[in-house]
Amino acid sequence: MPRQFVNDYTRAGWTVPDHADDLAGHYCERLEAGDILFFPECPFEFPDDNRQKLLAHKQSGLKYHKNVSYQPLTGVVRGMSADDQDAVEELRGVLRNYSNAVVQFVDEFLAPYAGHYKLDFASYRPVEEEGRPMSLHKRNDLLHVDAFPNRPTAGGRILRVFTNLNPTQTRDWIVTDGFDRLAEKYAEQAGLEKFARQARSPVSRFLRRMAAAPFRAIGKLKGMPTAYDRFMQRFHNFLKENDAFQRECPKEAIEFPPGSTWLVYTDFVPHAVLRGQFALEQTFIILADGMVSPERAPIRILERMSGTRLAASA
Repeated sequence: MPRQFVNDYTRAGWTVPDHADDLAGHYCERLEAGDILFFPECPFEFPDDNRQKLLAHKQSGLKYHKNVSYQPLTGVVRGMSADDQDAVEELRGVLRNYSNAVVQFVDEFLAPYAGHYKLDFASYRPVEEEGRPMSLHKRNDLLHVDAFPNRPTAGGRILRVFTNLNPTQTRDWIVTDGFDRLAEKYAEQAGLEKFARQARSPVSRFLRRMAAAPFRAIGKLKGMPTAYDRFMQRFHNFLKENDAFQRECPKEAIEFPPGSTWLVYTDFVPHAVLRGQFALEQTFIILADGMVSPERAPIRILERMSGTRLAASA
């Protein structure tokens, strides 16, 4: 079917460029600035029978452990189990199809990023978000920016593509001011200077490499976390721990309709998921050489604030 590119952001308004050739770069620029690119209908091929397979499996005894994750580079699926191995393989195929379709879409629609990203996990989120019993730092209903404790990005940006598979219910988010404003207000409280000192210290970097070695050896750590990665994980936790921030910050509610798709840099746009069930998602780590506005990346904001390079391994 022909793709429909919808120029509809759920956040700040903007003017479409005069020349079609400029559109891909413009979409990248707006995403990097903190806009959410929203499509009322899925903008890539994802057949309805694939949707129905996911929804049917939820009702037929397949057991889920929180979210289901799919690693596109290896085909490994985690977070689901069933006595019927054919059902597991069928789900693997559906997740593979979704991931492949999203990758093709991003390569074409956000052309400046093609060849300049690391393909991260896809996930299926079959559990109702409202009322999920989760520990504080794992709660999705608290505003936060994303950071991956076991998959450091070293300054790469976290771009995520979401699709609401629910046939009848919206997926409800709230968002607040972007990372640039939050960092200005809270980065020092969250310990930015401590992480900057560690980045400047060769001794600290050496000790952290030694401490991380056993975890890398057993596959619990993918790459060496930098001072930036450690700060972002701390900032993620700091925001969730901060009752005053959660209570008093300005909030904008967004209801993503059934069947819709949206793209967002979740390391820049603080977000919380209040309600929703049955969502798919694919994550990309966009590298600096592919960014249209690298100066807007969280790592550059933090480096300007601290006067320190934060991407050196430590």
